Amino acid sequence: MNRLRYIFQSGKNSKALYYLRGYASEVVPAGIWRRQRERLLQAIDRRDDREYIRERIDYYCTLNVRCPLPESSPRIGEQRIPKKQKVYYFDSREVTRYFDPSLKWLLLPGDITYVPELPSIVKSRPLAADVSRSTLLKMDKVRHFIFVNDPYTWEDKLPTAIFRGKTAGNQSRMDFMRMYFGSGICDCGDVSRPRTVPPEWQTEKKTIREHLTYRYIMALEGNDVASNLKWVMSSHSIAVMPRPTCETWYMEGKLKPDCHYIEIKPDFSDLEERLNYYNAHPEEAKRIMANANAYAAQFRDPNLERLIALGVMDKYLLQVN
Repeated sequence: MNRLRYIFQSGKNSKALYYLRGYASEVVPAGIWRRQRERLLQAIDRRDDREYIRERIDYYCTLNVRCPLPESSPRIGEQRIPKKQKVYYFDSREVTRYFDPSLKWLLLPGDITYVPELPSIVKSRPLAADVSRSTLLKMDKVRHFIFVNDPYTWEDKLPTAIFRGKTAGNQSRMDFMRMYFGSGICDCGDVSRPRTVPPEWQTEKKTIREHLTYRYIMALEGNDVASNLKWVMSSHSIAVMPRPTCETWYMEGKLKPDCHYIEIKPDFSDLEERLNYYNAHPEEAKRIMANANAYAAQFRDPNLERLIALGVMDKYLLQVN
């Protein structure tokens, strides 16, 4: 598949449309957003699902004691569109524009796999014991938050797995490719073009729809989380992966192995055994698929997602100012 065709048929979110909406929102006077904040936050307590909302707010922001940031910290009103990593600006700005521009905050863009020294807003954090200084916000969502309407049934799909991804610099993915490239268990391919990757691994990208012709889709962590996990869990295929080590707004730390995904060992040695088991027990496989679909569905309501994000930012700002 050539690059131009892939862009239009990939099944991924349109970055052009995403940026168009982001820049368009910049022309709305900031005061209009701020006047809505209290009304929206108060609406949480009138909802039937308010306990669920509060639970998610507390999951994303576990900072429950005041921890004021230094006076030299950035202010919300100082936020400007950067030359790089613009998605972190636009995604965080969807929330920060509702708050007092004089409030202090810290935004750490990128793939964060450590707990920062000061309380910060992050896209990702490690599944560590104490992550109170890492408050999650839904960021880089144009890449990470994709959901699908799968046209194929379980019976329609190939009874094998598929992996497409970049492996250079990722030892775990490199090990996986060495084990399963060319096997009948998993259709493997590297979609990058670095010289450090064996040329026989290199292949063209597949669209999401092409992935969906397989019963099992490998969801292997990259720099932090597996970026394909959300759309895989919204499909009629099943995510296959070792237990996650990082989490994002998707709350990967709440996923249960062999309930929401098929768990394999970190060294991938039991992949064939696990796939053979679920091919022989389709009802158990379909139960995992149904659980995964239900889990993914909770992130698909934009109004609910906005309320939760506002609650998270409100809680964070109260503790650091």
